[in-house]
Amino acid sequence: MPQNESFLLKWLFCCVIFINWHLDALNAQPTNEKPTVFQAGAAAVDITPREFPLNMPGGFSANMAESAHDPLHARALILDDGSIRLAMVVVDNLGVAPEVLEEAKGIAQRETAIPTHRILICSTHTHSGPSSNSQGSGPAAAYRPLLVQGIADAIIRANASLRPAAIGVASQPLPEEVFNRRWYLKPGKMPVNPYGKYDIVKMNPGTSPDVLDRPAGPTDPELSILSVQDLSRRPVALFANYSLHYVGGGPRGQISADYFGEFARLMPSRLRGGEDFVAMMSNGTSGDINNIPFLVTRPPREPFEQIRIVASKAADAAWLAYRQIERHQSEIRLGMIEREVVLKYRRPTEEQVAAAREVLAVKDPAEIEKLPRLAQNYARNVIRAMEREEESLSVKLQAIRIGDFAVCGIPFETFAEIGLELKERSPFSKTMVIGLANGRHGYLPTPEQHRLGGYETWLGTNTVQEDTSVILVDNLLEMLTLLREEK
Repeated sequence: MPQNESFLLKWLFCCVIFINWHLDALNAQPTNEKPTVFQAGAAAVDITPREFPLNMPGGFSANMAESAHDPLHARALILDDGSIRLAMVVVDNLGVAPEVLEEAKGIAQRETAIPTHRILICSTHTHSGPSSNSQGSGPAAAYRPLLVQGIADAIIRANASLRPAAIGVASQPLPEEVFNRRWYLKPGKMPVNPYGKYDIVKMNPGTSPDVLDRPAGPTDPELSILSVQDLSRRPVALFANYSLHYVGGGPRGQISADYFGEFARLMPSRLRGGEDFVAMMSNGTSGDINNIPFLVTRPPREPFEQIRIVASKAADAAWLAYRQIERHQSEIRLGMIEREVVLKYRRPTEEQVAAAREVLAVKDPAEIEKLPRLAQNYARNVIRAMEREEESLSVKLQAIRIGDFAVCGIPFETFAEIGLELKERSPFSKTMVIGLANGRHGYLPTPEQHRLGGYETWLGTNTVQEDTSVILVDNLLEMLTLLREEK
């Protein structure tokens, strides 16, 4: 072999050795990149009021609580795929005000570095919970800072408990506890509404077969779960969703988390979770759904009994869903989009304003008794809507990707058919739709339900433009598509 060729081969051999040594050295260098191991953490913080009496909102007259029957909680689940960290929180409250939620999110962001746009906080809609945003002094005002800090602490503690984890998703039907509460009535049975007119359908019309014709909408019987385990297959958390309003029937004058809290209490025994296991039930699309079995007369229940019955059935359904999960997966990709949507406030017509002023001019108690039920309450709503200075309302929508599972958050008491549409049209294999997420802005009927009238469509219980459901569904589907297409 010529001398120059021999030298060239030796030189190339040395280059290969040097390159391999250099690559090994680079691979051994420490990096500041976040680990790619999927992690999760969960925590529950007691947010039960410490001072009483407190008004429990959700009706047209004061409903004072003197004590707590069972505790209220803020329950948080944190997920982290190494690139994105997000929080999903469930709060036992009728509907936490947006400004309270933003304050809690701000505290949590400072302590955990989770951006506020990656925090979803939803309310259960228990009607036996305190106001979230009372001003002034006394027990009601004292509750606000306790609530804010409790929500933030749940996120902070869940974040501190992050550990390698795996995710499973499933669902189980539970149709026997959900009933559409809006009904067509038989001819001549429709009572006059607060405006002195007749609706086409009525909310909660009783159970008499002589009155009832047929329900005005569907129900969503699906109870869906997001299950979290650590790598030794121990349960870490279970995030459930069911499209049922509160159940009610708790002890009078007592704070209660309703069936949402009882479900969370039962689930550790169903899944044999340890002391640090956290279960939570979120409210789905239940704006027109309740627990009254129309056309059936239910036997009398003792206080809290029906809550226990529904919670027990929901816990059983969640357990059945859990058993369907063949394998929890740890190779999970996360994504989250938050979008602000501007909606127009509804405005009354001149005729409605004139009629409202006429009703409010009645002062004689005997004459007030002759007015339609709640006439003066809704007359005041009409005047407030007319006097409102703001033309529009900005609301937050959120969409979350957890592998091939999606979550939508809507800040309204959303009708069941809206949730069903989102689930059907979603580009993900399974989708959970959460109501009362990031605020509570009244009821959300479809345009078709608006034409039928009824309580949920009246000015005051509904405050935004009548095509709002179409706008929000279009936005959420677009957000889901963007998440699906993310590389």
